[in-house]
Amino acid sequence: MSRTKEEMKQAVCAAVDRHRERLLRMAEEIAAEPELGYKEVKTAAKFKELLQEADLPYRDEIALTGVVSEQKGRESRLRIAVMGELDAILVPQHPQADPLTGAAHACGHNNQMASVAGVALALKESGVMDELDGDVVIMGIPAEEFVELEYRDKLRQAGKIHFLGGKQEFIRLGEFDDIDISIMQHTSLAVDGKAGADADGNGFVGKLIRYIGKEAHAGAAPHEGVNALNAAMIALMAVHAQRETFRDEDHIRVHPIITKGGDIVNVVPADVRLETYIRGASVEAILDAEKKVDRAFQSGGDAVGARTVITDLPGYLPPVHNEALMQIMLANMETLFGAENCKMYCPGFGGGSSDQGDVSNLLPSIQSYFGGAEGGFHTENFCIVDPETAVIQAAKAMAMTVVDLLADGAAKGREIKAGFRPKMTKEEYLRNWGKITD
Repeated sequence: MSRTKEEMKQAVCAAVDRHRERLLRMAEEIAAEPELGYKEVKTAAKFKELLQEADLPYRDEIALTGVVSEQKGRESRLRIAVMGELDAILVPQHPQADPLTGAAHACGHNNQMASVAGVALALKESGVMDELDGDVVIMGIPAEEFVELEYRDKLRQAGKIHFLGGKQEFIRLGEFDDIDISIMQHTSLAVDGKAGADADGNGFVGKLIRYIGKEAHAGAAPHEGVNALNAAMIALMAVHAQRETFRDEDHIRVHPIITKGGDIVNVVPADVRLETYIRGASVEAILDAEKKVDRAFQSGGDAVGARTVITDLPGYLPPVHNEALMQIMLANMETLFGAENCKMYCPGFGGGSSDQGDVSNLLPSIQSYFGGAEGGFHTENFCIVDPETAVIQAAKAMAMTVVDLLADGAAKGREIKAGFRPKMTKEEYLRNWGKITD
C-alpha cells in the first residue's frame, strides 16, 4: 500500500536523522580540506565515497570535478536536480584556511554538500522513489565562487572549460538539458532567522585588466619608462568618479583589486593587472555600468601612454524567483521551524551573486537559505554555530520538497514547470551571455 505524502515526508526525515552523525562529520571533513574552484578533487572524493557507501551510481569529472548521481522514480514524469557546491573561497586569514592556497569554507558550501548528501541518502533509504513519479538528480557542482580569474581564464584558453562558473559549465555541457526543476540551499547567518525560501541578489560580469607600460630604472632613468601602475591608479580613481552616476535601485557594485603591481621596486612597473566585477540587479543596469567602467579603465592607460587590455568574462545572471516553488519550500520550513522563524525572502536584498542565477533564468529554481552561521560571509570570522540547522534540517526541507514536487503523478512539479516562462533558451544563453557562437 502506497504511503501518503506526509508519511513519505516523515520517512525521509527519519532517514536523515539516522545519518545525522555521518552528515555532520562530512561537513567537518570538507571544511578541514578546502579547495578552490575546478580543483575540488578531495571534496568530490568525499562525496563519491558517501554515494558508494549507499550503493548509489554516479558520473564524475564533469566540468573537471563535478559529480552527478541519479535516482529513478516509479515513473519519469519530471526530473528534479538537487544541487550542492564543492568549492571554497579565498580567505587566507580564516582559522581553517589551507596554509598553501588560502582557501577556506567561509561561505558554508561544506554544509551545503553534506545536506545534499543527506537528501541522496534519505531518498534511497526511505524507499520513497518507488512511490514518486519523477527522477532526482543529485549534483555536486564545482566553482561557484568567482575567484582566481587568471587561472580559470587559462583553463578557458586551453579548452578545458568555457565558463568560469561551474553551473554555467553544467549548462553548456548539457547537464541541465533534461532537468525540469532545480533546488538547492545555502547556509545563512543565524541573525536572519532559521530559514528563508529564497533571497535576492545581483548578477555581474567579470573583467581582467592589464596595463602594459615600459620598464626603466626607477632611480636612474624613470623618464624613460611608462609606468603601468600609475595607469592603474588613475583608472581606479576614474572608476570611483562613476559611482554617483549609478542609480540606487540598480544596486551597482564595482570592486576592483590589483593582483600584480609590478615586478621589483627599482624598476618602473611595466606589467600591472587588476580584476573586477561589475554587479547589478538587472542585465540592463550591468551593461550600462560596464560601458562607464570600461571607459574609466581605458582612460588610465591613455593618460600615461600605456597599452590597456581588457578581457571580458561572462559572470552570473541576476536570479529569477519562482513564487510557486518558494511557497512549497516555505511550507516545509515552517513545519520544521515554525512559521515565526521562517521568511519568504532571507535576508532580503543581498549584493552577492551566484551562478544559480543563470540556472534560474532557464528553468524553475530555488536557492533557499538556512541559518546556522555567525560572522561575515567570505571573512575570517565566518563560522558555523548551528550545524543542525545548516546541515540536518536543510537536508530534511529539500527532501520534503522533492516529495511535494513528485508525489501524486508529480502534479505539483508539472504545474510549476507549465507555469514557468524562461528568460532565454539554452542556445540564447550560450550565444548572448556566454559569447559562444559555434
